[in-house]
Amino acid sequence: MTVAQHANFNQCLINLTANNPTDTTGLLDSNGDPTSNMSNVKAISYSLCSSNCGNEQEKFNWSVFSQEFSAWLLPNLALISQLPFGAQYRIDNLMSALLTVGSPTLATYSLFITLLNSRWINRRFDHSVNHPSSRFAQTPLRLHSDRPRLYSLIVPPENDSWWKCFAEFVDYTHTWSIASATSIAWVVVAYILTVANSLSDVSADFQSNGEASGSIWLWLIPIVVGWLQLSPKCDFNRLQAAYDRADKHSLRTGAIDVHAKTLPASSRRALAITAKEEDVMSPDEYLTPPVFNYSRSLRWASTAETICLVFKAASENAHSISFHLGSEHVGFDTTRDTNDHKSLEGAVMYFAPHSESQSSHWAPGVFTRMAIASCASLGLQWGTVGAALIVGWFTPTTGIGCRTMGYLLYGAISTLIWMMLLISSILAHHSAAYSGQLSRSASARIALALSHFLRWTAKLCAVINFFLVVCACIFQYSNFYDRCYCNSSVFSRHSGAYAVIIESSAQAATAQTAWIGALVLACSSSSIFLGLMYLLLDTVPV
Repeated sequence: MTVAQHANFNQCLINLTANNPTDTTGLLDSNGDPTSNMSNVKAISYSLCSSNCGNEQEKFNWSVFSQEFSAWLLPNLALISQLPFGAQYRIDNLMSALLTVGSPTLATYSLFITLLNSRWINRRFDHSVNHPSSRFAQTPLRLHSDRPRLYSLIVPPENDSWWKCFAEFVDYTHTWSIASATSIAWVVVAYILTVANSLSDVSADFQSNGEASGSIWLWLIPIVVGWLQLSPKCDFNRLQAAYDRADKHSLRTGAIDVHAKTLPASSRRALAITAKEEDVMSPDEYLTPPVFNYSRSLRWASTAETICLVFKAASENAHSISFHLGSEHVGFDTTRDTNDHKSLEGAVMYFAPHSESQSSHWAPGVFTRMAIASCASLGLQWGTVGAALIVGWFTPTTGIGCRTMGYLLYGAISTLIWMMLLISSILAHHSAAYSGQLSRSASARIALALSHFLRWTAKLCAVINFFLVVCACIFQYSNFYDRCYCNSSVFSRHSGAYAVIIESSAQAATAQTAWIGALVLACSSSSIFLGLMYLLLDTVPV
């Protein structure tokens, strides 16, 4: 028989049940049970559907598509613009957006690990939130490999002005604005109105309804609100300008050769904003958009811990040393004989053992914070994806069809991306311990190569996943999924697959209950995440 260009399942069902056919094979009631009563036929088997109704989709309905697209997807796409970017190059900002949407798990992890690291470093400095380190949490800082250079920046009291000026110059905020508040309000109001409308009439266009797609994007609101609250310092140009301005206020930041008592010719800084790929093991470390904080959280924590130890050593021992810089006396009253000629090099030699003996390549508690951030990110990701899965599962025909499979793949790939990039960051940090000696360590070279492979594979998956979730939503609204194969839930029912063409009142009631439950799950996941962030933000300066 000739199959129409577009499927018309209602007409197909009428044709199959007309004139009381003697062969009732494949004619089913709404529960998928065989029936010979033509008035009870509400569904047909997948084989009968494909052979008589065709494998094409239902006709595209522009009014339905435009309404669903503008209500469910468009506000969320617009809200992406409120994410913090600030990279040196536009391509990195684009990759930041692709990574965020492609892996909400990663985006949530980067947000939460930033929050936990900020709390941790504030506590390490005895809750001294006015200390500069608390002002540029998770910025891509790099320590010079010549450690005495850092001591020369911290030990002289005159260089306190460098830290103070850097903190003041970098104290700008990416926080609430009229544009960001309006965008978030638009998404929230649109979501509430469309959910209320869809729940009021579940049976109307239930195959193209966007309830599930709305839930799967609900993670975006907590991410945007979280970054607005945390106010990351992520604008590369501002950070670089702040460093350059602060550098004019330092007395001395040059490296010190303690043994030769000379200053080397190198002009590299003790502490710098990483701007060169050769300075890091993973290029993502020097990209300033906050979604890349996953890559530098380990190195940042190690750097912050080192700075903390040096500051504490200087603070604890300042009373017992004084020294001269040129002809000017610097320091505090001495409690032991220092000859009144102790040089800056001697001061560095005095302070170095107190901090180096305690420093470690892996900051204390870093894996605990990573575990907590992982749980928070997985909770938000699968709370929203789980809500979409519930909607897809309980929409007739129940089970895993094309719609549900699309949402499941999105969540699974998002989680896989996060796992690959997290492992990549750990391997890169492990290799950093052998910086300059990679040729001597086979394990470090293998770890670094695997880190690069995982990073590029994850980014490719993120790009694919970005288009997967957008296409899944568009396919939903455009009736692309409204075809025999997708409507029959073949993925879960296999040979027993069937397509419900006319849903019963009981099925509509079940679907409505499931949709309400999914709404509660998605909103609860987002609200709990935001509440947890609010509780933890009390010791983080913004």
